[in-house]
This record gives sequence, structure tokens and C-alpha cells, in this order.
Amino acid sequence: RLRKRLLELNRDAARYYYQTLQGPEGAAVQAYLNRRQIRRGIAVRFGMGAARDGWDHLLRAMTEKGYSKQELIKAGLVVQNKNGGLYDKFRNRLILPVVDVRGDVVGFGSRVIDKSEPKYMNTSETPVYSKRRVLYGLNLAKKSKRSNIILCEGNLDVVTLHQAGFDNAVASMGTALTVEQTRLLSRY
Repeated sequence: RLRKRLLELNRDAARYYYQTLQGPEGAAVQAYLNRRQIRRGIAVRFGMGAARDGWDHLLRAMTEKGYSKQELIKAGLVVQNKNGGLYDKFRNRLILPVVDVRGDVVGFGSRVIDKSEPKYMNTSETPVYSKRRVLYGLNLAKKSKRSNIILCEGNLDVVTLHQAGFDNAVASMGTALTVEQTRLLSRY
């Protein structure tokens, strides 16, 4: 029950970030994608989105949809500060939904669009997301006609390779390759 609810929350959050990128609030992230020469079609294929520069945009949008603050914390989408206050984990960032081989949004990768740190930030471990068990882009690469898989370090490397026609690229979520990931790869 919790797993199903968190997957629904992640899907709705991905839609929210995607819609934000399409609107005026996503202009800074769109400008970043333009600088990186990432075409709109590829951004759409990967479901890219934008996290606004503010403390609680996602928090408010998802609570309005009926999700509890506890669910948002469990999904790793909001963080609780020392005083018990909540804020969005991802702010002023390009959002890259992490989709598993079944097509479920299990987490998010993100990249800053300015010079702030950390440059990359991913969803922490949650009941539905374990970085050691997921490969970014495998949901798309598994459909490739190519007979092999290109393993990259980062999510944007995968996006760039797919855009260049190498639709068999995946990434290990910024970690060393795990046994679980090699098992996953061996299936394809």
C-alpha cells in the first residue's frame, strides 16, 4: 500500500516538474537545456522537468493533491529541518525522473542550472528507490535495436548519447557499478 502510494506521488511530482518546465517558471531551466543543446523532443522523451527556485512549491502542490507531509518525506521529495519545518529537496534545478524498467517513476536526479553546490543531487534511498538497483535510462535503452549497452557515469551523458542516436546508453546513478545493476544489465 505504501509502495503504491509513493509511486503515485512520484508520478504526480514528475508531472508537476514537467509542467513547470513547459511554463514561464521553467524559463531558467529551459535556457540551461538550450545552452547544453538538448532538444525539446529528447527532454520530453526523458520527462525532464524544472524545480522552481523557492522553498515549498512542490510541497504545496502535492499536499493540495491530497498527499500527506509524511508521504512527501518518505518519498524523499521534502526535507525536514531541525525545527520541524518542511522544504522542497529540489530547488532551482533541472529534474530528471528516474524510471524503472516497469515504467514507474521511482526517484529523481537533478542538476543545478547555476554555479551552486551540490551540482548533482538525487533522491535518497526510499521504500521505492534504491540507487544500487536502478540504471538511469534503462527503461528506454531496453527497447534499443542495438545488441549492447553503453554504460555512462551521469544522467546527462545518457541524455546526450540518446540525442546523438545511441539509444542504448544507461547510467549508474553516479555510483560505482553494483552487483544488482550488473544483474539488471545482463537481462538486456
